Amino acid sequence: MTDIDTDTATVSRLIRAQRAVEGDGFVVRRPFPTTMLSHLDPFLLFDHMGPMEFAAGEGVGTPWHPHRGFETVTYLLEGEVEHRDSLGNHGFLNAGDTQWMTAGSGVLHKEGPSQAAQAAGGRMHGLQLWVNLPAAEKMSAPAYQDLRAEANARRDQDGSSVRVIAGRLFGLAGPGSTRTPISYAHVSLAAGAEVTTELPAGHVVLAYPLTGAFRIGNTQVDEGILAVVEGTELTVRGVAPSSEVIVLTGQPIGEPVARYGPFVMNTEGELRQAFSDFERGRFGTPDD
Repeated sequence: MTDIDTDTATVSRLIRAQRAVEGDGFVVRRPFPTTMLSHLDPFLLFDHMGPMEFAAGEGVGTPWHPHRGFETVTYLLEGEVEHRDSLGNHGFLNAGDTQWMTAGSGVLHKEGPSQAAQAAGGRMHGLQLWVNLPAAEKMSAPAYQDLRAEANARRDQDGSSVRVIAGRLFGLAGPGSTRTPISYAHVSLAAGAEVTTELPAGHVVLAYPLTGAFRIGNTQVDEGILAVVEGTELTVRGVAPSSEVIVLTGQPIGEPVARYGPFVMNTEGELRQAFSDFERGRFGTPDD
């Protein structure tokens, strides 16, 4: 990319995360959705879970609950998460792993610290992202991608580490397959270290500090704040002894969004149908 073509990315908006409680009492920091911001197309929800320490026997997760019309992306940084669903899937996530669940036409699932983690106590830290599906994909068959930490594309150099889970950023292509074009990267920076990437044209771009703080241009972004970025070339610089940063990009879908709780459709009629199907057991039956 030539200097003439380059538009150095800057922060256009800062969004402070709000405290929310999920499931059986798990506290998260949530930039959206809130009363001030419903979504950032194609992203529907962004939850920062922890980091938190829980004593033996005190770990909490979510009870059985349904989803339809979108994807959930759970990226675990610390701890061990166990998940089950009404299709018979059962598995575990460990540090660096990602579960990419396409809810599609509907699934019931539950997730939380594994039985072993609950018994022993420990530390939990992770992210959950909801990604909308276009109308043509909302009633697709449910599907999973279990992306292990070692499968992430990775580069370490000059006080920085970049891991790409999906899409293409920082010259790396992640293993995740996306229905809606998005990119998902985890950047680790020492103080003063920086990394640069070209950004996909037309995408919404978000940057969020898991720990520490970082700088984009003249703007410092501190913990608990989500930055919306505009430009074609992004440089992220660490300003704390150790900064962990998530960079997301997504191509807007540009369709109507009708949502209520765990269902995200295009019309109110489709929402009513989702509730009717759920009440009639068409998402499957929980397996206790």
